[in-house]
Amino acid sequence: MSEPDADLPPLLRGAPGTTEFRKLRKRVVRETREAIETYGMAVKGQRWLVCLSGGKDSYTLLAALTELKWRGLLPVNLLACNLDQGQPGFPATVLPEFLTRMQVPHRIEYQDTYSIVKEKVPTGRTYCALCSRLRRGNLYRIAREEGCQAVVLGHHRDDILETFFLNLFHGGRLATMPPKLVNEDGDLTVLRPLALVAEKDCERFARAMDYPIIPCDLCGSQEGLQRMQVKRMLDEWEARSPGRRGVMFKALTNVRPSHLADPTLFDFAGLAAGLPATGEALPGGALGEGYAPPPRLRPQAAE
Repeated sequence: MSEPDADLPPLLRGAPGTTEFRKLRKRVVRETREAIETYGMAVKGQRWLVCLSGGKDSYTLLAALTELKWRGLLPVNLLACNLDQGQPGFPATVLPEFLTRMQVPHRIEYQDTYSIVKEKVPTGRTYCALCSRLRRGNLYRIAREEGCQAVVLGHHRDDILETFFLNLFHGGRLATMPPKLVNEDGDLTVLRPLALVAEKDCERFARAMDYPIIPCDLCGSQEGLQRMQVKRMLDEWEARSPGRRGVMFKALTNVRPSHLADPTLFDFAGLAAGLPATGEALPGGALGEGYAPPPRLRPQAAE
């Protein structure tokens, strides 16, 4: 990855020439490609709506996808999209000017969801859930209007881990952001190509490329968010045991339903000593005709 600037797409030009950055760039692109291939994200000829907030993660996402497409490794068409949500002080000209200068096809959409969130959410409560729903609904609409088959988000490995622990601690379930899913209407795929990329690599990459990073002044400015508490917890674990995040994420890709306790995922009732082992993981949670699963247990409160 040492091509002269003139041969690169404008978005990738001006990269530091250090060995450290070349290794970083190679790792980000390799892990993005691995996620796309592992989870079957790319369909030749599709159009992807690449959501760009102006944060470090979405810039890294756009750059990695741009490089893969430029190298002939991503047979899709990319359309960058920024949803201006009407936040006070949001620098509305930064992204349009940047994307035009970088010769990136794009759409800028203005929808004042900020006022709706401020009106609907009681004082002291976090905005994240409602803000996310409003944003997602608008992005789905834009994708349909633009003839896109996929909405591509910049969530990285750390986001996925944090969501897992939020669900574990507060939702009473084992679940997280999947790298790939189909929306409820069944007409759009939601993709997270940075699923294997560490947050620290996104930050180092975007800052090294000197992209014009825009901070989030709505959700990110609220103190005491549960996600921030989980992030601090993971930071502490990582500091005490370097590499812990990577090990935990690997666990999300190595699930054994027979060693958990969900009877809708594994036929525990079919297991019996002295009989052939018939218990199997059940695709999609289906237990088969004639089997009535026991009522789901409620999560137990901590003692």
